Amino acid sequence: MIKSINSIMLRKMILSGAKLLEINRTMVDALNVFPVPDGDTGTNMSLTIQSAVKECNACKTNKMSDIADAVARGALRGARGNSGVILSQIFRGLFQELKKNETVETKHFAKAMAAATEIAYGAVSKPKEGTILTVIRMMGEFATANAGKMKDFEEFLPGILKAGEEALALTPELLPVLKKAGVVDAGGKGLLVVFTGMYKAMIGEEVEGEVIEEKPQEMATEEELADITSLEEIEFAYCTEFFIINLYKKTTLADIDRLRETLMGLGDSVIVIGDLEMIKVHVHTNTPGVALTHALKLGELDKLKIENMLEQNRQLLAKIEAEKKEQGMLAISAGDGLTAIFKDLMVDRVIEGGQTMNPSADDIARAVQRVNANHVFVFPNNKNIILAAEQAKALVEKRQIHVVPTKNVPQGFAAALAFNPDESVEENSFNMLHAIDNVTVGQVTTAVRDAHLDGHSLKQGDIIGLDNKKILTKGSTVEEVTLSLIEKLRNSDHEMITLYSGKDVTEEEGQRMLSLVAARYPDMEVDIHVGGQPLYYYFISLE
Repeated sequence: MIKSINSIMLRKMILSGAKLLEINRTMVDALNVFPVPDGDTGTNMSLTIQSAVKECNACKTNKMSDIADAVARGALRGARGNSGVILSQIFRGLFQELKKNETVETKHFAKAMAAATEIAYGAVSKPKEGTILTVIRMMGEFATANAGKMKDFEEFLPGILKAGEEALALTPELLPVLKKAGVVDAGGKGLLVVFTGMYKAMIGEEVEGEVIEEKPQEMATEEELADITSLEEIEFAYCTEFFIINLYKKTTLADIDRLRETLMGLGDSVIVIGDLEMIKVHVHTNTPGVALTHALKLGELDKLKIENMLEQNRQLLAKIEAEKKEQGMLAISAGDGLTAIFKDLMVDRVIEGGQTMNPSADDIARAVQRVNANHVFVFPNNKNIILAAEQAKALVEKRQIHVVPTKNVPQGFAAALAFNPDESVEENSFNMLHAIDNVTVGQVTTAVRDAHLDGHSLKQGDIIGLDNKKILTKGSTVEEVTLSLIEKLRNSDHEMITLYSGKDVTEEEGQRMLSLVAARYPDMEVDIHVGGQPLYYYFISLE
């Protein structure tokens, strides 16, 4: 019988839930409604919870409140895609409540489940039943109704899981698009996998598998990071460099090792390399004199350089502040060609992301911090990134984020074109929203599984054309589907067709496609750009 959970067990439960989700990530991905190669619900949820694990492992105490705060903070920072953002909010509610007690009983866990449900629903502007929200709600309802009579977690948690399974089975009835696709909600399934892993840890059952650490999307240079580095964050102020030459006869290799250990106690960024002929030393410290005194015990000092990093930082921050703009832009894009177009449109920063590569809320926040402007317009360019961009607002200081809800790259281009630095933030927001409403977008890709959806019987490998909502056409060749899709999207108001070719389209194929479209629509302006995007043969923009 297990009547309570302590902080040690909570750590094990989080790690076990993360492991089981990673093992089942591909299975959860495969539940994506659309049979397109960007079904990434499991991947996004796994990366989100792995970020929570990372923060949990870094927590140096076993206080329940510290562990709970670390998990909630890590999940928020790592939140990716809609599913990851909602999972982060479930964790936020769950662990905000769990932290109130050093040992958690079923009645406390029930309150935490209720809080998780409330916060998760509140995170979505228009909550939909038949999703992960339904699953957490019904699990929470069971927990609330039964905590009083179920004091044993070995009975209580299986009951919660059973309620979750029942909720998951209902999702196709509550959301017709799931029923049409013949799948249950991917996010709800991912949540059940996490809770199952947590339960396994509680009863002492090992989960075999390895948590894959998240790889950073990009590295910033020291100068790029300067605008988010406060003076207080420089713990050791003096960059101290020198050589030790003419070493004393009594100096040994062990003395060099001891010097390295001593300097590590005085600061960081320690480098002590060399031999009994010459030694190079580098250290960041607040007591350079002490470092020099220890070095003098080994030999003579040469080429001393001590730089005040605090003053350097002040000067750099002053320069950055003087150059700060009122408004800037950040776009999320995948494909060298698309990125180059955004930069040509004077977008300040472009970070990698898109289908199957959703950046986390923390990735977006860090990128915003590197845009030297008070107000930053963010173009997610993918409907699965919009929520993460909204969550980034809570992670940013000294910048105000304005999320323009672009669902694809052509909408992002339209929004960037509408930007005018001489107009107010409110005017630019209005103009951008108006601009994205005036562009019609289609996408051409490959079906990754058999499905019957939107009136189409699809086989794996079919070429399909879709807009942001549904599959409009299918065929056996890219050219056939692209022409068919344009015809279905086009209306009498359109004057221009722009194609953005993906990385799997050769230059010759792109030019042939351009010729075919131009010949079919001689009265329209037709153009093509090399986008380089993965997974999609073409993005199509009609204006």
